[in-house]
Amino acid sequence: MYALFRAVSSFRSGEWLRGVPFGTIWGLVWPQMMMLLCSIVVNLTDIWAAGRISSDVQAAVGLSFQIQVLLMVFGWALGAGGMAAVSQSMGAGHVMRARNYVGLVISSCVVVAVLLALLTGAFRGSVLALLQTPDSLMPVTEYMVGVMLVGLPCFYVMQVGGTLFRAARQVIAPLIVAVAACLLNVFGDLCFGLGWLGFPAFGMAGVAWSTFGANALAAALTLFFLKRGGLIVRHALPPLRWLKIGAPYLFRVAIPACGNSLLWHLGYLVMYGITASLPDGVDALAGLTAGNRIESLLYMPANAFMVTASILVGNALGAGDKASAKRIGLVLFVISGVSMSSVAACMWPFIPDLADFFSSESAVRTQIVNYLFYNVLVVPFTVSGMVLHGVMNGAGATVYPLVVNTASIWLIRLPFGWGLSRLVFHDACGVYMAMFLSMAIQTSAMVWVFFHKDWARFSLNAHLSQSKHKEKA
Repeated sequence: MYALFRAVSSFRSGEWLRGVPFGTIWGLVWPQMMMLLCSIVVNLTDIWAAGRISSDVQAAVGLSFQIQVLLMVFGWALGAGGMAAVSQSMGAGHVMRARNYVGLVISSCVVVAVLLALLTGAFRGSVLALLQTPDSLMPVTEYMVGVMLVGLPCFYVMQVGGTLFRAARQVIAPLIVAVAACLLNVFGDLCFGLGWLGFPAFGMAGVAWSTFGANALAAALTLFFLKRGGLIVRHALPPLRWLKIGAPYLFRVAIPACGNSLLWHLGYLVMYGITASLPDGVDALAGLTAGNRIESLLYMPANAFMVTASILVGNALGAGDKASAKRIGLVLFVISGVSMSSVAACMWPFIPDLADFFSSESAVRTQIVNYLFYNVLVVPFTVSGMVLHGVMNGAGATVYPLVVNTASIWLIRLPFGWGLSRLVFHDACGVYMAMFLSMAIQTSAMVWVFFHKDWARFSLNAHLSQSKHKEKA
């Protein structure tokens, strides 16, 4: 972190803030926060409505969601590639190039989603068995997963399309999509799942198909607004000649992003396994899950700052302004860290009250308090680190988060989590301490990369210059 303090102190405040578009930053951040809020409402309503039907349905919804998150790894990777390519193209004033990338990303995500749905559907039973799904849950879980897979292409279009909107600074359209999908999903869960307002209660099927209907509506609206906003044309897929030049950059950014997401989520699964194997494993898992939900409220605005960093850094690099890209990244790093640390400080005195609200069992409340102690304390690192991740995504330098994040979780968090929990603390506090250490080291490493590596060389302009040089040679 020394490099950060030295860089900030070397500027007069008026100098390093000059030219930073604070109005644009706020205009990008608040709609994204609302979109994330809609997503949280949908997830909580699905879980709550399913729990009102039966514990089996609630468990099936949770398992289905975890499988969907794992399958979305490829969608997030395509979104990362699309974010870098579209934001940089728009920053350079190449609207047609941006449209070509939008068409390529949307077409690719539909193909990938269909293939994943077919492949997972064919081995659905084996996948659920691998996840140690109890026999009593197999019928209801297979049904929920089946409906989720039918709607997977729609979910891909909604999620990836939202990223493309933001890359082009069109944030109101995806907000409308998110609100419409949220309202339909909640209405369906309550009315067709639970039978509110006199509607027939279809139970499990009502919850499952309400989610499908909301995703289908969101996908249709996404395509409509992409067309209306001029981001896709009649023939969405670009010509073959363009694909030979443009497609390699997309996948050059997307492949490391995919590896990063996949290895990160697998690491989390291993961490859950380490926690579950402890003597207080059941209470610890419950506390970790509840604590993570509470903590996610802090990361909602942090996520918005991260995506905003990707957009503005991509725009600056597309315009060939490396200095502005670095200055914007630094300002967002500081703003997000200070603002969210202030919110975390305000939350600190109420940690026991939050634990009481989320659990009536004293052992679980203790675990929630322990989890939040370490993870709220590390918020300055976590939030500011997310912004630097966004900077690298905007620059197309996704290889740096791949290396740093993977090393953080697999070489620090998991080994220390196992060792501290079994040999030092003898409980889940060892896991929470390892999370603190790994996040502090991870963000420090990203700060070093930000100041000492030429991450701008991964930009689209640099890629196209290299391609032209090879053609001449």
